[in-house]
Formats: sequence, structure tokens, C-alpha cells
Amino acid sequence: MTIPTETYDYVIVGAGSAGCVLANRLTADPSTRVLIMEAGGRDTNPWIHIPVGYFKTMHNPKTDWCYVTRPDPGIAWRCLQWPRGKVLGGSSSLNGLLYIRGQPEDYDRWRDLGNPGWGYRDVLPYFIKSEDQERGSGEYHGVGGPQKVSDLRLRRAIAERFIDAAVEIGIPRNDDFNAATQEGVGYFQQTAHKGLRWSTARGFLGAARKRPNLRILTRAHALRVLFENRRAVGVEYRLGDSLSRCFARAEVVLSAGAIGSPQLLQCSGVGNGSHLQALEIPVVHHLAGVGDNLQDHLQVRLVYKTRHRTLNDEVNNPLRKLLIGMQYLLFRSGPLTLSASQVAIFTRSDPSVDRPDIQFHMQPLSADKPGDGPHKFSAFTASVCQLRPQSRGYVRIRSPAASVYPDIQPNYLSDQLDRKIAVLGIKTARRIAAAPSLAPHIVDEFVPGAVYQTDEELLAAARLYSQTIYHPTSTCKMGSDDLAVVDERLYVRGVEGLRVADASIMPEITSGNTNAPTIMIGEKAADMILEDARQAAV
Repeated sequence: MTIPTETYDYVIVGAGSAGCVLANRLTADPSTRVLIMEAGGRDTNPWIHIPVGYFKTMHNPKTDWCYVTRPDPGIAWRCLQWPRGKVLGGSSSLNGLLYIRGQPEDYDRWRDLGNPGWGYRDVLPYFIKSEDQERGSGEYHGVGGPQKVSDLRLRRAIAERFIDAAVEIGIPRNDDFNAATQEGVGYFQQTAHKGLRWSTARGFLGAARKRPNLRILTRAHALRVLFENRRAVGVEYRLGDSLSRCFARAEVVLSAGAIGSPQLLQCSGVGNGSHLQALEIPVVHHLAGVGDNLQDHLQVRLVYKTRHRTLNDEVNNPLRKLLIGMQYLLFRSGPLTLSASQVAIFTRSDPSVDRPDIQFHMQPLSADKPGDGPHKFSAFTASVCQLRPQSRGYVRIRSPAASVYPDIQPNYLSDQLDRKIAVLGIKTARRIAAAPSLAPHIVDEFVPGAVYQTDEELLAAARLYSQTIYHPTSTCKMGSDDLAVVDERLYVRGVEGLRVADASIMPEITSGNTNAPTIMIGEKAADMILEDARQAAV
């Protein structure tokens, strides 16, 4: 049987938050032919474009990989659902739309770990380049970029009371978490425009899809990278029932995410040699760190019943629900424009900490878990997470077949510091709830509940009432140590013609939501690819 083949300059695997950026920037040169392949379909589901539609697209196998972690002892042996986008735009098409870049120190730390060119002053221009900021340009912001960033189109009284309460316990007000300082309390900005989600598929691919030198291939599941000796020359993939191959004259770039990229490397023979041999996979290159160093933000969810109506009541009332729909159809405003949270807090778990190490996501509604329907009573949610967890997990294939999901073990709360900060985070939430602006409006703490009081009890609550915030990173980490997978130019170590450009390359997770940093990684990767190509042509 003859396997169909095609040749391009660059083959990009994964049309997500970074891959769409790469496709746009690389095809700006009309002489460069690019293929971007996506295992999911096109972003035609209308719920993708309605901001609150993540309630419909998460855990939906038509748009979500629907990963599930292994039982984790750190969270009482629970398994967590890990949504990852399986559609054009990747996770930017079903995430919570929150635009947070992280702290300058995060990137300076990357640089100091042996990655020159990745300090804050190096990466800030790429954040600005991507951005089309509703508030206008300035020292920290840009306009005219493909990525729309806007203010929330929904405000509720309980959110204002939460902000006032945080200020009362000493947390400063901050109206821009992506400017001079991240510390403080205020409203999130979101990746939306005029009431519609603005994924990277819409922003970056939308501007590039008509270019004749770009081919967008959907429902194409990459199976393995093809090597000649140790040089990556193409990708084998399945399209429907057919097996196909595509070849890259210049480079193959993996942008399949913190689960997909290490899985594909391992299926291709790049990873821990003993593990690959046990699965009878020919070893192209022993690279021990592939799939290791997994990091994620674990949020401890606190739910407070209130004396006054919240979004729970609006959504559960049939007439109000109809009015919500009409408000969105006519004005692109109201609860259907809701991002995953309204209010953010970045603060310190302890005054001795040198910079914010915990983050709150406050929502004027509540549910048993994200993606479920709201409770039948008035309530709000205040989730708190440690920004820079020390616990490390792994992504490890179980089969040579890329269709078999890998083992995902986050190892949440396996580090003593993480356990300590989880307890301090709950205590900080309770201090906010007890502040004068908020306390009179609270009936009681529904989750975890006043029964949890001692540090040991609060840690038990953290193990029971925690969820991922969907921020997996660092499984193909950048660096120069023995567990580094890519170098500072994002080349996979020990082979040629292969890079990784997505959240998996973060040496350490950023202090906050990870979509904006992943877009930045795509921007910087595109610049490096083009720069290296120019130097090679000289």
C-alpha cells in the first residue's frame, strides 16, 4: 500500500494556543509553505464562541481530549478530569478566557536556570506584539495584534463586596495585573471581543487561513515523528481510516501541549530509554526528562452561601434564564459573557514571602465542580491556589500507539511547602469572608465548612475539595540540566530539525493562568525559527 505524502517547509503538530501563532507568523513570508495539523475538528460549535460555553465544551469528546489523571494520593486518591482542547484553537477555544501573563520574576527565573533570552525584558515585547488591548497601548500593552484582550462585560454586587473585603484585610486594589505589579485585587481581563471568545484560532489562524502557503489539516491525529538517523524529517498521522505522512524540509514543531507533546516524543522513540525499550519502541535518543517535571495549579474551592441572590438564582430561574439569552443575543452582554472568574487576587500566603504566591479566582456563582450546573441556593465561590507549586508529576505513555492515552500523575501536594501553602490559602479566604464588607452577606461556609479548623483538618479539606485549574506545564522543560528536553532555542536536545513550542517547555509554571504565556512562547518561537532560517541561508 502506498502511503500518501506531501512536503512543506515546516510541519506544526497542534493548532492550539502556540501552534496557531506559529502558523500565522511563519506564513507571513509567502515563499514559506506550512502545514498545521490538528487532531480535533474546526471550531464551528457555537458554544466555543460564547464565553460561558466552556460549560458545554469541557468534557465533550467532540471538543475535549477528556483526559483523566491517575488516582493521586495527595488528593485522597481522587482522579481528576483534565480538559484539553481538541479543536482548532486548542485549549484557547474552551478555557476560562482569563488573560494573565505571570510575574516578571517568573521569566527572570527561567533565564537564570540556563535559558538566555527568556528574561522578563526579553519576553515582554512578545506579549505586547500579540495584544490588541481594549484599554489602548502603553509601556506594558499593545494594540493591533491578533489577540483581543478586553474588560469584563459583567459585574455583580457580591464581586464588589469581595473586592472591598480583600482591601480591608490589607490587599491593595489593582486594576491591571499585567502591568507594573501583579499584586492586589481587581477584575480579570479576558480574551474576548464584543462579547465573543477570541481564541488563537480566531485571532491568529483567522488572519492567515486564506494564505495559499498555509494548509490547515483537521482531524489529523499525529502518530509519530519520522526520523532519518537523528534528524526529524516529517510526521506520520492518521486522517480518518487512512495513514498519511508529511515531510518538512526545514523543521517539525510540536505544539501539542503539555500532554500531547511528551506523548508524541515518547511514541517516536525520544524519551527515557528504559521505559521505551520496555514498550518495544526503538530508541532514537535517550532523553530522560521527557514527560517528567509536570506541574499544575491546584485550587482549593471554598463556597459561601449568601443572604442575597447571586448568579445561581438567575441561571436556575426559567424566566431569568430566557432574559439572559435575550440579553446576549441583543447586546452581547450579561451572564453568557462570563469568563471562568470575575475577580482575581494575587497576594502572599505569609508576610515574609517576597512576592505573591497565592491566587484567588472569585465567581458570583457556585457548583459542585467546574462545568457542573449551579447550586440551587444563593452562593459564590472563592478558589485559592499556590502559584508556584513544588510538587512534580509525570506524563508517561502506556503503549506505542498514540491513540492510547498516557498515564497522567500530577502528584499534587506531595511537597511539604505545597501542603503548608494550601492551609494558609484557606485561612486567607476565611479572613476575607470575615471582613466587614462581606461578612454580613454570608450565611455560612458551605464548602469545606466550619467543621474544618485545625491545620491538619484544613489540609484534609484541601485534599478533598480541590480541583485543577487546567494549567498543565513543563513536561518538555527548557534548560541545560540532565532532565531538560529542549534548549533555549526550543530545539529538542540530541536530535536535529525538531522543536517544541507550547506550555510544556516552561522550566517552571508561571504565576497565574497559562494561556497568555503560551501565546508568548508561540511568538518567540516563531521569531527564533525565522532567525535561524535566515542564518542558515547565509
